[in-house]
Amino acid sequence: MSTPVNPVQLATALALDETKVTPGLLGFVVFAVLGVATWFLLKSMNAQFKKIDFTEQPDPKDD
Repeated sequence: MSTPVNPVQLATALALDETKVTPGLLGFVVFAVLGVATWFLLKSMNAQFKKIDFTEQPDPKDD
């Protein structure tokens, strides 16, 4: 037969120490790489938009 589990005691036993939970170096590196990749993506997108030469054609239905 199983013994009853007290959820409060289980939660306190599994609680994480707030001072030990940090993203660390790996978290910083991933965040920095995402930032640099976003910067390059925006730079490339800006260059592509500058290449567009759009002149609107008149609508033939207006004649």
